[in-house]
Amino acid sequence: MQKPSIPKGTRDFSPEEMAKRNYIFNTIRDVYHLYGFRQIETPAMENLSTLMGKYGEEGDKLLFKILNSGDCFAGLADAEIQERNAVKFAAKACEKGLRYDLTVPFARFVVQHRNEISFPFKRYQIQPVWRADRPQKGRYREFYQCDGDVVGSDSLLNEVELIQIMDEVFRRFGIRVCIKLNNRKILSGIAEIIGEADKIVDITVAIDKLDKIGLENVNEELRSKNLTEEAIAKLQPIILLGGNNREKLATLKELLAASETGLKGVEELEFILNRTDLLSLGTPLDLDLTLARGLNYYTGAIFEVKALDVQIGSITGGGRYDNLTGVFGMPGISGVGISFGADRIFDVLNQLELYPADSLQTTQLMFVNFGEQEEAYLLPVVARIREAGIRTEIYPEPGKMKKQMGYADAKKIPYVALVGENEISEQKINLKNMVTGEQRLVTTDELIGLFRP
Repeated sequence: MQKPSIPKGTRDFSPEEMAKRNYIFNTIRDVYHLYGFRQIETPAMENLSTLMGKYGEEGDKLLFKILNSGDCFAGLADAEIQERNAVKFAAKACEKGLRYDLTVPFARFVVQHRNEISFPFKRYQIQPVWRADRPQKGRYREFYQCDGDVVGSDSLLNEVELIQIMDEVFRRFGIRVCIKLNNRKILSGIAEIIGEADKIVDITVAIDKLDKIGLENVNEELRSKNLTEEAIAKLQPIILLGGNNREKLATLKELLAASETGLKGVEELEFILNRTDLLSLGTPLDLDLTLARGLNYYTGAIFEVKALDVQIGSITGGGRYDNLTGVFGMPGISGVGISFGADRIFDVLNQLELYPADSLQTTQLMFVNFGEQEEAYLLPVVARIREAGIRTEIYPEPGKMKKQMGYADAKKIPYVALVGENEISEQKINLKNMVTGEQRLVTTDELIGLFRP
């Protein structure tokens, strides 16, 4: 008989793991609420007409497509079936697909519900997405995204608030991070002034390697991408840009004096830094010209969060985009958003052992079951303790003490209550601390008082 298994690139989560994941989702949710974001959900599957063509050719290949229910061969001629052309077959046999990200469904939601939405619209969404990618370490076919976006407002105050949200979320997690900032317009301005506007991606990829391979090798890589010597010479002060954020901006102002787009990017970053200076953020902000997330997507500010105490990729990212809903025939809706990488945050919290003890939400107290008479006495007592908000179980059947205590141990229940004939006659509870082994007789009121903070 074949052993049961799950598809590659997916995972089961144990109760302990779910407690940790819920701690992550609840923390992010609470901070979004603090800033006036409201939650939406969209279906796991969308019409393929909504999804196709939005992620480029590679993205289209990574979409999980769903066979039409009923006779999926209905629209296909025999010759087409015998042709065994997977792309053609999918085009006719599949009308729906699993969502690839939360952004395209959000754009569809905004267009579909535009008459019910008041702008600016601040939404967050915490749901799984699916990609038919090759599974490898840290890359799954099913994973969660935690997106927050503000659409219908051009104000840079939204960027400032998203920085505050990232700062607050990681403060609550206790993870030391750095928020890296850049602006798409600065990158466009750099490519413009050196006369290589179409090589913007090559330039940023090369600059990004400065720490690893050194200046000479960076310049060599730029030559291999057919940049002229003149363009490479003009790039040197940008590659070697140093100093604090203000000094970097001052240098960029001089270097980008001839680029209107570049100067607009500097001005936008300056606004964000002026406003964040008024706040007591715990997280350092670092202007990083090598940051070039999703260049064909973002049009303004770009963010990325790096953990300082763990070697791992970015754990949050985002930026400003100009035309979220244009692909659905509603142009001109600007927005800015971030996405927390829940799976990577989970790994970081595990590595650094940062989960608060009470986040695991295990049972706090278990009553041993000595028999029918004791059970009948205990049910109203247990109900009263639960009403006080204490997570309590009564073992479901009388059995050997060793078995019941083993159950409490396995579930890491910190307190066990023993109530036999003597305790019933005294109206008391014998409370055992499973960590220290200490026992004490208490009334129900005293027991509730012990658990209250």
